Amino acid sequence: MGFIVFEEEAFNYLDAQLENFVKRMDRIRERSEDKTMNKWLDTQDVCQTLNICPRTVQTLRDNGTLAYMQISHKTYYKPEDVMAIVAVVEDKKKDMRFRKCTG
Repeated sequence: MGFIVFEEEAFNYLDAQLENFVKRMDRIRERSEDKTMNKWLDTQDVCQTLNICPRTVQTLRDNGTLAYMQISHKTYYKPEDVMAIVAVVEDKKKDMRFRKCTG
């Protein structure tokens, strides 16, 4: 393992730039979450809304019926996309292809 030597002034400059960058990214993330992510649903929300199991939600994603976005291994859905497939899910339940969650 090697070492890199910085002059103190250069190190302080880089440290300040990095700190500034982190603060800016935090502000962007906070604004983004406030405006959009709070309106999105996670898989549990979709299961409760449609009264279906997580595996059924996965099937809806896999076959392209339900649009989604994945961020850091967590899946999110737009409420309007979920509401748009309510009729599809109800029809499938009638056909008994989709299992209703039992708990």
